[in-house]
Amino acid sequence: MKALCYHGPRDIRYESFADASLQSDTDVLVKMEKCGICGSDLHIYHGEGFSPDMGFCVGHEAVGEVVEVGRSVKRFRSGDKVMLSAAVGCGACAQCLAGHIALCLNNAAGCYGLSHHLEGCQAEAIRVPQGDFNLARVPEGLSMDQALMLTDAMPTAYFGCRNADIAPGKNVAVVGLGPIGLMAVEAAFVLGAARVFAIDLVPERRAHAAALGAVALDPADAPAIIRDQTHGRGVESVVEAVGHDATISLALKLAAREGTVSVIGVNQTKKFDFPMGVAFAKGLTFRIGTCSVQNEWAELVPLIQSGRLHPEKYITHELPLSDGAEAYRLFDARTAGALKMILVP
Repeated sequence: MKALCYHGPRDIRYESFADASLQSDTDVLVKMEKCGICGSDLHIYHGEGFSPDMGFCVGHEAVGEVVEVGRSVKRFRSGDKVMLSAAVGCGACAQCLAGHIALCLNNAAGCYGLSHHLEGCQAEAIRVPQGDFNLARVPEGLSMDQALMLTDAMPTAYFGCRNADIAPGKNVAVVGLGPIGLMAVEAAFVLGAARVFAIDLVPERRAHAAALGAVALDPADAPAIIRDQTHGRGVESVVEAVGHDATISLALKLAAREGTVSVIGVNQTKKFDFPMGVAFAKGLTFRIGTCSVQNEWAELVPLIQSGRLHPEKYITHELPLSDGAEAYRLFDARTAGALKMILVP
């Protein structure tokens, strides 16, 4: 089969790759129909990687059609239209069954496309381990584009907002307006935010946030404007969706006393200079981590079905898988209005 593979910094290649195949009776084989490039994939692209491996297939967002199931698979059959969860678990322990994949008691928690351990989704076919648990049928009334956004991006944005303790009437700041940041802006309003300050260097991305009803700000201006508009208090909730040291520092600066900072941007820094004195003086709550995708579906699916959330509108490009290297280049450069990049076989 053909796949996108990582061979070093800014070296993503479309090439022949070993066919995905069932390795266990609980596996499901899915033919990819659409896959996405996530902001966290750029960390791999930049060479910040999550493993020393080379030549592995990248990506962790995909929807498609079931083409083969293992003998122990009960919930799926050939022809089913499905969406993958970027986060995989054993599907059998109490924590996984409760939706907390990161706490898997069998140490089976993982993600596609970080190494050869579990090959990625930017490929013509994908092996899904523990398919009965790590797959879901595309919900009624949802398009394949909407389902694709449910494989990681929209759940991550929603998780970040919940971790920020957003509640009705609160002031919120979202730092970083890539696809996940913009989805966080939309989700913050759904969760009752009175006002959302949306911060990014790219004017086009700020314009997207303004169209959602946010107060769109350049990072250089944000602290002073937010101080002024909150009468010096700052915001109760901050969602950081970039993962760079500078943006995390900005998020901490914007938070009000007893506020909450939620970091969902991937940070690979070996040592971050955390401002303990500021955090102590403010009494901040600081949360960072990845979401258990399956845990978010129960709330997100009805919100999308009812038209409250519109994750598909952040898709700006759809290219063939064979143009994957160019898609990565465009997404990384943040040019040509690039937000969510979708690849098709």
